[in-house]
Amino acid sequence: MTRPLSILLIEDDLIEIMKFNRTISTLDIDCNVTEAKNGEEALTLLSKRDQLPDIILLDLNMPKISGLEFLKIIKEDSVLKYIPTVILTTSSSHKDMLECYKLGIAGYMTKPLKYEDYISKITKTLSYWSESELISV
Repeated sequence: MTRPLSILLIEDDLIEIMKFNRTISTLDIDCNVTEAKNGEEALTLLSKRDQLPDIILLDLNMPKISGLEFLKIIKEDSVLKYIPTVILTTSSSHKDMLECYKLGIAGYMTKPLKYEDYISKITKTLSYWSESELISV
C-alpha cells in the first residue's frame, strides 16, 4: 500500500482512544485515524462516501448504537459491507464472537489487560492491514 492506511476507530472510552493513539504513534506504520465515539457518529462519518476508511476497528459495548447493531447496519449496505471490520472489545463472550463472525467481520480481538499485550495486538493487526491489498469502495 503506497498511501497511508485509513482507520476508523469506533470507541466510546476516552482512555481506550488515548491508548490506541499512543500505541500507533510508536509504530512504523503510515496511517490516519478518524475517531467516532459511538455507532451513530460512525454512520454519519461513513455517509460521506468520498472519505471511507480502509478498515474499521469497532468496540462492541457502546451507547446509542451498539457494535453489533452497527455491524448489522453496515453489512446491509451495498458499499460499506466491503470495508474490513475488526472487533476490538473487552467482551470475550463466545455468543458475541459468533454473532460478529456470522455478520462477516474480518477479525475479533479482546483488549488485553497488559499494555504490552495491547501494543502487540495492535501492531500485528495494523501491520497486516497496511500490507493487505484493500478495495477502494
